[in-house]
Amino acid sequence: MILQLTPPILVDTPLGRGHAIFIIDYGMHQNTCWVVANQETGIIKHFDCNDVILSTNYTYGMNLSKNSFKQSESSKNEKKINGNAIV
Repeated sequence: MILQLTPPILVDTPLGRGHAIFIIDYGMHQNTCWVVANQETGIIKHFDCNDVILSTNYTYGMNLSKNSFKQSESSKNEKKINGNAIV
């Protein structure tokens, strides 16, 4: 099944910010595929649903924690116990 998103949804991907224009669902045994047009270059790429994050939208209160793919390596490996960082 292919679903055209009207209007497109602003998303963040490992290649940068873009507009999701289609969602392709291949069935229950495969992840959903998102078709995204890159905002800077206009290049259209397919992304697995695990590689798409909804961009922050203050009007609708979405992704206010600002999740992104731009985490530093140190923050990926950092763990916290009682508010104190341990490595």
